Amino acid sequence: MNESRHHALDAALRHSEVLYDLDAIQQAIAVMGRELDTALDGERAVFLTVMQGGLIFAGQLALAMRTDVEFDYVHATRYRGQTRGQTLQWLRAPQADLEGRTVLLVDDILDEGRTLAEVRDACMGLGARRVWLVTLCRKLHDRRLAGLEANFNGVDVPDRYVFGFGMDYHEQGRNLPAIHALHTID
Repeated sequence: MNESRHHALDAALRHSEVLYDLDAIQQAIAVMGRELDTALDGERAVFLTVMQGGLIFAGQLALAMRTDVEFDYVHATRYRGQTRGQTLQWLRAPQADLEGRTVLLVDDILDEGRTLAEVRDACMGLGARRVWLVTLCRKLHDRRLAGLEANFNGVDVPDRYVFGFGMDYHEQGRNLPAIHALHTID
C-alpha cells in the first residue's frame, strides 16, 4: 500500500470510535446463526455472499450455523473505493441454481439498500422461492428504500461512515477486527 493511503487509514482510525469490538460482533453472529438454523428448519439454502464486504461476516456466520448450505457469491458494488454509492456494477452473478430455493443474501451492511434490493430482485428473477436479507449491520436513518429491511441483522450502527469487519475505508481496513465509525462523514 502506498504511504498516502496508509496514512489515510491511520487518520480515519484516529478520527473514529469503535462501535462494536470483536467479542460483541461474534456474539451477534452467534445469535444470528441460531436464528437462521431455526428459520431454515433443515432446508438446504443457497448461502450467497455479497463480495467483497460480506466476506468476513459470511465466513463467521457460516461457522455459527449448523444447517448445511450451498455456498455461492455475487460481486456487485456501487462504492468502488468511494464513501458514497454510485451506479451498481455487476462483477459476478450467482452460479448456483436458485430455482425454487431459499437464498440467504449475506452482506456487511444495509444502508440505503439499493445494492441489496437489486441483487435480491435478480435472485428472484432467477427463480428463487424466497430471498432473506442477512446483514451484519443496519444503518439507522430514513433514506432506506421503502419497505426494505433485513430479515436477519446483527447490530445497528449510527448514520455515519462505518468501516472494519468487511467494510472498507477507501478500499482499506476491511480486516479490522471491530466496527469503527468516523466522527463526521467525510
